[in-house]
Amino acid sequence: MSKLSIKAPAPIGLADIAELAGHSVEMMSQIRSAMLAPTTRKAAPIWNLSQLAQLLGIEKGSLTHRMGRGDLPSGTLNEVGNRREFTLAEVRTWMREYRQDSLRPAGAEAVTISVANFKGGVGKTTTAVTLAQGLSLLGHRVLVIDTDPQGSLTTLFGILPDTEVEEEHTILPLVMGAETSIRYAIRPTYWDGIDLVPAAPLLFGAEFALPARQTQEPGFQFWNVLNYGIDDVRGDYDVIVIDTPPALSYTTINALLASNGLIMPLPPSTLDFASAVQFWSLFSDLTTQLLTNRGHDKQFDFMNILLSRVDSSDATGAIVKQWIQNTYAKRVSVLPMEIPKSAVTAAATVEFGTVYDITRYDGNARTFKRARDAYDLMVSYIETSVQSVWRRQVESAPASGVLNRSTPASGAGPVVAAAAGSASARGAAVARKGAE
Repeated sequence: MSKLSIKAPAPIGLADIAELAGHSVEMMSQIRSAMLAPTTRKAAPIWNLSQLAQLLGIEKGSLTHRMGRGDLPSGTLNEVGNRREFTLAEVRTWMREYRQDSLRPAGAEAVTISVANFKGGVGKTTTAVTLAQGLSLLGHRVLVIDTDPQGSLTTLFGILPDTEVEEEHTILPLVMGAETSIRYAIRPTYWDGIDLVPAAPLLFGAEFALPARQTQEPGFQFWNVLNYGIDDVRGDYDVIVIDTPPALSYTTINALLASNGLIMPLPPSTLDFASAVQFWSLFSDLTTQLLTNRGHDKQFDFMNILLSRVDSSDATGAIVKQWIQNTYAKRVSVLPMEIPKSAVTAAATVEFGTVYDITRYDGNARTFKRARDAYDLMVSYIETSVQSVWRRQVESAPASGVLNRSTPASGAGPVVAAAAGSASARGAAVARKGAE
């Protein structure tokens, strides 16, 4: 038997890795320029008259009649002059007019939602972005905070983390104590109604800054930095969505403990199910160390499991779905919809977008509708949960004089740093193992 002649690879040094990093960043920039040509920036979709009427839930004729009043945007005719088109901002104006009873009431403030999971590749970032886009289409004003140093969510908004995001654009100054409010980092996006706090690889510094401050500053609570940092902007938004790293890191802990609600995208696979079990175990250990053992508590208004990347051809998926139902149904809500593993989402991701960015799908129309309907249903369900939180906020305000934000109590000091660091390290180790 002849042997293959394989040339031994040359050693790879740090200089080679640096060269590779520079080349990959340049390649990514070229790809984005090609995908987002000619402006190299993303643009929000355009709606026609029929699509706007469908969004509003009214007949096209009724919409045309309502436009006659002249108090709402009437759109513009396309270049050919045969179709009236509406920008996203105009669509949102119509939605806010027709959905006044569904918007944030006076006396309520932003509901914060974290999207979290140990593993990568479960649809976490896509869930965060589509949730924000879907809520904005319903008329809500949304702030999205990217706390993942990989910056995948930032990339979906058409911004390259490696070259277009500096330290002062991220939550890092807040983490390091240079800022006390996150307002400095908020920027508008191409999607009307959504503002963004981006992320970049340099955000890894938060994993060193937070434990350092915990040991050096008496009374400092590393887990409350983001919670206090968004206080200043809660009245400016209806919903705040936080995308987290695939690890129980210091930034993930901050996101979770700043949140009213939690969404865990969970594909029905054995490995993903096992990873989720580890997530809850470590999160419980950590919160016991930080809060419960010190006489404090944390109340979440809702926790949801979202079945994501569901492959209808996978025979084992039905079994794992039953495991998920048996494990979570009595304690948290398993959302009554499934996000399919679809060519639609794959095609959207290639162009740095989601199903809400697609203006025209060249593939099977039923496939697109199935994917879009799943996200629409998810957004509608979450909106109902958000509205429930607003009602509780308004009801609790007269008695206490302040809104009930379901945030953790204060009082724990530097003594918890070692325990927290240990739990965070174990969480990161599990996350790395799961990602491999």
